[in-house]
Amino acid sequence: MPRPTGRVLTLLELLQSGGTRTVAELADRLDVDGRTVRRYVDHLIDLDVPVESVRGRYGGYRLAPGYRLPPLMFSDEEALAVLLGLVAGHRAGLTAAERTASETASAKIRRVLPRHVAARLDALLDSLAFTDRPGGSTAPDGGVLLTIADGVRHHRPVSIRYTDGQGRRSERTLHAYGIVAHGDRWYVTGRDAGSGEDRTFRLDRIADARTLPGSFEAPVGPAPAERVVSGFVTAAYRHEVTLRFHATVEEIRAHLPASVASLEEEHEPTRQEGRTAERWIRVELRAERLDWLPPVLAAIGRPFVIERPDELRDLVVALADRLASYARQS
Repeated sequence: MPRPTGRVLTLLELLQSGGTRTVAELADRLDVDGRTVRRYVDHLIDLDVPVESVRGRYGGYRLAPGYRLPPLMFSDEEALAVLLGLVAGHRAGLTAAERTASETASAKIRRVLPRHVAARLDALLDSLAFTDRPGGSTAPDGGVLLTIADGVRHHRPVSIRYTDGQGRRSERTLHAYGIVAHGDRWYVTGRDAGSGEDRTFRLDRIADARTLPGSFEAPVGPAPAERVVSGFVTAAYRHEVTLRFHATVEEIRAHLPASVASLEEEHEPTRQEGRTAERWIRVELRAERLDWLPPVLAAIGRPFVIERPDELRDLVVALADRLASYARQS
């Protein structure tokens, strides 16, 4: 049986993950009664840990705003790894914090680096180049991210306040399966307890998250990343496009990744000398606009058939005519 000191440290860890924790939830997680939870909270307060009591329906305990982590010690290699992670994460749009927080965190670490390590880091950053543009998306709230991650790990329902793309606000109870970084955004996928449907939500659109009492069973099936990607492919858009290519999967995927299109092999593969297996492959995707597709089809460079929509066929013909007229100019 865990000793009281171990349970007090576990309580601190739970509170540090963010959000308000009810007494019932903490008692269940610590395997004690509510009275013991309150005694453990008093222990933390005696250690100058600022634990606040929250009243109301979803009341409980939380750490006071502004509580700082205790000092950390890094080796030279660890400090370099953290700084490079901050730089790369910011460029990729995957930092779960405001830009100011990333910059101040980097500055604090740099101030305590030995001169020779700082010089090595400066040399690396000066010689480092990125081929992509810096991420421009809105970073998710750190507290929201940690609370949902805790819900994923321990199969706890999470209450969220969400604003959709049309600005409509709602409160939902989410059974979160996993958190996914895709492109330059963060997503959480799970079951919306109200509708009973599997949904994907952008984390930067979640204004508040708190864990709720109870638990749920994680489903058997696709991994969270697969659920997010398949959700993009099947989302409702203005145009539904169906194509057939005589090509390899690799040739198609080089221009139409899994997050854009779904593929279905129609015939058994045939081997050609010096080439990977080619076959007729059915391609389905959805799009708000079609004008970007003709150049993509041309770039794939393999025979294709447009089954729908007719508008796409007209756009491809128009592009071919323009290219032919440019080629005839002298």
